[in-house]
Amino acid sequence: MKITLITIGKLKEKFLQAGVAEYLKRLKPFVKFEVREIPEQKSVVEEGKKILSALPKESFIFVLDVAGNFLTSEKFAQKFSDLTLHGVSEITFVIGGAFGLSDEVKKIANFRLSFSPMTFTHQMARLILVEQIYRAFKINRGEPYHW
Repeated sequence: MKITLITIGKLKEKFLQAGVAEYLKRLKPFVKFEVREIPEQKSVVEEGKKILSALPKESFIFVLDVAGNFLTSEKFAQKFSDLTLHGVSEITFVIGGAFGLSDEVKKIANFRLSFSPMTFTHQMARLILVEQIYRAFKINRGEPYHW
């Protein structure tokens, strides 16, 4: 399986960089993982155009959206398992910038995901996302990590 993460902007905080790097390292045995960072643009519409051009073809697309669906960690893991059973071999996650995602990007999503009714920075969302992806793999393998 291949996972692509498309994000707006670079991680600026060292503690977030270290956390994301740790989970990406832990994911190496399970999945090929690519991060595509798109520079911040002047508008959400411009960022949306850049995101759309960076999307891999034939990928199942999750967008992180405050108005998206909530999933427990177990249901998120089940979503991965179900996608695999249906022949999906490539998944893309999209995290917008400080002002969210354009309507065009939201429309192409196969699944709109929200972590919480609370607001997180888009940089913090990146760390939460890679940790939850790692957790999903551990859950699906029946390995100790998620109790």
